[in-house]
Amino acid sequence: MSDDSLQQRLTELEVRLTFIDDTVNALASADAEQSVRIAALERTIRDLRNELSTVRLSQGHDPHSEPPPPHY
Repeated sequence: MSDDSLQQRLTELEVRLTFIDDTVNALASADAEQSVRIAALERTIRDLRNELSTVRLSQGHDPHSEPPPPHY
């Protein structure tokens, strides 16, 4: 194998590695962003559940005290 051919292959591998590095960095960034968004959504759901529970209790509505539905 000639030095030119070897150099060309090495250059091609370096270019491919650069694209792979860019892709990995983009995926890592997207993953971090998704993790932040998921955490925010989980907090929102927890807050909404607490608020719903508070509203139900303030209206005297306790789902545990309801009689079971009739069976047909």
